[in-house]
Amino acid sequence: MNKHISGVLTAIVTPFDANGDVNPHALRQQINRQLEAGNGIFCGGTNGEFFVLNEQEKVAVTATCVDEVAGRSPVVAHIGEISTRETLRLGRQIEKLGVDAVSVITPYFVPLKQDELINHYTAIADALNVPVFLYNIPARTGNTLEPQTVRALAEHPNIIGIKDSAGSYESLSSFLNAVKDIEGFDVLNGPDSLIHQGFVDGCSACISGLANVAPQAINTIWSRFQAGDIAGSRSAQESVTGLRTDLYNVAFSPAAVKKALQIMGYDVGESRYAVTFNPQQLQQIRHIVTQYLH
Repeated sequence: MNKHISGVLTAIVTPFDANGDVNPHALRQQINRQLEAGNGIFCGGTNGEFFVLNEQEKVAVTATCVDEVAGRSPVVAHIGEISTRETLRLGRQIEKLGVDAVSVITPYFVPLKQDELINHYTAIADALNVPVFLYNIPARTGNTLEPQTVRALAEHPNIIGIKDSAGSYESLSSFLNAVKDIEGFDVLNGPDSLIHQGFVDGCSACISGLANVAPQAINTIWSRFQAGDIAGSRSAQESVTGLRTDLYNVAFSPAAVKKALQIMGYDVGESRYAVTFNPQQLQQIRHIVTQYLH
């Protein structure tokens, strides 16, 4: 029986130490911040900088998350690679760690047809024992999962949902409409701007990068919605609008989120990809942290 995943899962950052290596101690600290706010863990995703982690690091990060969470919340791990073969190679290691589900980004760099995407995901879902979420983020991969493709894949007993990070309400609602009559298939919202609306329209959960810096504020959107306080949930969403807009305007979110966490006093290290912050940008982030998070 698949565990139903609902509420807020934080797309948790991968902390690095002064040498640029994964810092398990700092990761455990961040995991506990999220659990205390009532959030689950999504590891190895965009905000976890999967694109600059090697295979051993991806496994180690996931193992740390599963160990620290210790059943207190869901843990979903991202395993998507460019090829089916490499995705399965990583997935077979990750599923042994005890995650509740895995998430698989569409292959990137290589343009694929919809039937090729169906073949890719079917092979993965056939081969793995752990439940699989599709992961749509076309701005980063160049490949878009179309609603009819997702509907076809939703018939697979081991594909339990989709995480949509296309960034638009149109995309999110198209997936919700495509699978609304398929029981046991969930739509997870990716954009922090659509958390409340996603819940209203039928999303079971959100995967939030912004929850790294504002775990309680993001959880409030869900907890008020779940309690039936729809207006309160909408108000909670509006309360993080300025934080979201201002922070993500400074830089691509993993680095901006990490820099904000550093300024808040958390030892998460620098991002690994080639991003730099000039003095003006650092001042912007300091101002954002002071304005919204203190």
